[in-house]
Amino acid sequence: MKNSYDIWDIRSLLFVFDIENTRDLKREEIIVSKDVNDENELAELFDLLLRPEFLIYSKKERQLLIDTLVHFLDCGDSFDGVFSKIDTYFDDGVKDQRKFMEVLLSCLHRYQSEEGVK
Repeated sequence: MKNSYDIWDIRSLLFVFDIENTRDLKREEIIVSKDVNDENELAELFDLLLRPEFLIYSKKERQLLIDTLVHFLDCGDSFDGVFSKIDTYFDDGVKDQRKFMEVLLSCLHRYQSEEGVK
């Protein structure tokens, strides 16, 4: 059976950065303190805010998110469909949406492998 991938799964994962998410001043301060166009700071941001959310998902759900990201990166998606539907606290706009997703994928792989070690 062939998997069908939904870009909305990625958008749901990134909801932690959305203005429509529950107000949390500490979270907002963390988000605006990072340069989302700097790969290291972006990875730090993901580590602080996205990792705990990602690890709530089941192992199967986490793998599906990883596979979904891989699929859309492999098919050359620009991720406009994700970024045009999300209002974030990022001080600057994301200049390279694909690079953002590549950093995200790298972090998700790391979280998944770290979780497997425990």
